[in-house]
Amino acid sequence: MSSSARTRLLERLRRHGIGDERVLAAIARVPREAFVPDELRASAYADNALPIGYGATISQPTMVARLLQELALEGGERVLDVGTGSGYQAAVLAELAAEVVSIERVPELALQAGARLAASGYGHVEVHVGDGTLGFPARAPYDAIAVAAAAPEPPPALYAQLALGGRLAVPIGSRRGQRLEIVSRGETGPAVVRSIPCRFVPLVGEAGFAP
Repeated sequence: MSSSARTRLLERLRRHGIGDERVLAAIARVPREAFVPDELRASAYADNALPIGYGATISQPTMVARLLQELALEGGERVLDVGTGSGYQAAVLAELAAEVVSIERVPELALQAGARLAASGYGHVEVHVGDGTLGFPARAPYDAIAVAAAAPEPPPALYAQLALGGRLAVPIGSRRGQRLEIVSRGETGPAVVRSIPCRFVPLVGEAGFAP
């Protein structure tokens, strides 16, 4: 994929308010074409969500960038990525955090994502199969949790797996429209520190939507 396609995408992200240079640099380094189906590679750097099978999508780059900018990662964190999907967001997170654990409910997607991550140089990302709404307690606590699908409310298990001072980024609302909420874990309990309009696919699971 040409560097000009990546450059145009980065310019679009800047126009849409993405100003975190670390996030922009991470997105520039990750080959998005490696995480989309072969027949969609020509559209890899369009600012659109793309289907990857099993009712899932690879998220719109603007949404990935917005979510990661709001998490304000500093480089040494352990992060949980909920909804592995194609593996793209996990790869971008791996450019920003020290450890990335990712969980996907569809075994076939988890297998494909693991292979794509390894082939792209991100084999150190852990990919697990399970209900993302329940997190992955075996590797908790997490400094940040990034959820790439919308839930009716912040899943309690995810909040419980945050370290003190940790942040949970999760779209909250209905299947048709949501707000991206950034929930911080403090000594006195949760605090929603930011809320931004967004649109994601539903998060399916015990604390999410029914299939």
